[in-house]
Amino acid sequence: MRVALGVSGGIAAYKAAELVRLLQDKGLDVQVVMTRSAREFVTPLTFATLSGHKVSTEMFGGEAGGGNIESAVEHIAVAQSIDALVIAPATANVLAKMAHGVADDFLTTLCLATQAPAIVAPAMNVNMWEHAATRENLETLRRRGVRVVNPDEGYLACGMTGAGRLASLESIVQAVCKALGLREDLSGETILVTAGPTQEPIDSVRYLSNRSSGKMGYAFAEAARRRGARVVLISGPTSAEPPSVHTLERVRTAGEMAEAVFRHVDSADVIIMAAAVADFRPANHHDGKIKKLAGPQIMNLEPAVDILAELSRRRRRTGQMVVGFAAETDNLIENAAAKLRAKRLDMVVANDVSRADAGFDVDTNVVTLLFPDGRTIPLEKMRKFEVANRVLDQVAELRRLAASAAQQ
Repeated sequence: MRVALGVSGGIAAYKAAELVRLLQDKGLDVQVVMTRSAREFVTPLTFATLSGHKVSTEMFGGEAGGGNIESAVEHIAVAQSIDALVIAPATANVLAKMAHGVADDFLTTLCLATQAPAIVAPAMNVNMWEHAATRENLETLRRRGVRVVNPDEGYLACGMTGAGRLASLESIVQAVCKALGLREDLSGETILVTAGPTQEPIDSVRYLSNRSSGKMGYAFAEAARRRGARVVLISGPTSAEPPSVHTLERVRTAGEMAEAVFRHVDSADVIIMAAAVADFRPANHHDGKIKKLAGPQIMNLEPAVDILAELSRRRRRTGQMVVGFAAETDNLIENAAAKLRAKRLDMVVANDVSRADAGFDVDTNVVTLLFPDGRTIPLEKMRKFEVANRVLDQVAELRRLAASAAQQ
């Protein structure tokens, strides 16, 4: 996993050198981006030596400009390649630029260009930290989903005492790992994930399917693996690159997916049915290609296997969790709640696939989590990997509560 470390111009910039090493100890590949002010405190050579990567400092190559096409769009390449952006130290100036969308150097342009989760660790004079403008800028960033690692209190380089010291490097690393889903709260659990569409053959060359890309299911598999789970991924046909998991099975039809699910169901502690499984299939499959004939043709359909309904009948034990998806175009909550009850699910993830920025074919999703006790948790628009981690947060908590209840 790749992290961009933004270093801005504060005395705490020297601590970022140690932060590079600590992030690397977590198995992260770190690329450093420095502001001009940061270079007054630490040289780019220091970070290049520690990280093993070129340090990005200018938008257009050298200090006097004159860069080439590659350097002019380098911030876009970095933005698309990173899994997280962390800025430590984050000065009041950088926070203000982020809050107001100013993009006048490599780092602030990167902030606007990336969709990766952002973490900031402010460090500044106590009066600057407590100023109303800084507080408002931080609230703006928090509302946008930026994670803020608050500074510590103590003796400051300016001679004053109070809040403003860069937070401990360990707490910054912990925030980065949390944003990336690098935690071991699912260690020892086996999680079965289904992903992608199914294809129900009409003849040898045609099939019925849907627009599922498999990205949401793959995000679940990747997030669960990073959190220590043993992951079994059953994937319908998709062009997306599957994550590295313990077991990967590729299937085509709803029937094949059902067979694969029930081969692994007894060993699974949690089952996440993120696949877009066909509701219907052609009643008759033709060998060879059906020739085009004059006039309209009628295709008879029959129900495909309902994997979730079958799972509710085959659960091996009370402690096994099943999470379903409800992809709807209208009456989202009502339809999702009905599915939750009918399939006896532990949680249902409801998403409105009529939206252009959520559901099929895109990297973001907007979902609401529903539970049997009537609770609902609406989530704002976020990347599918972040959605997966928010759902897994609930899974981990429910597993913890179930284990505690069993002990009592």
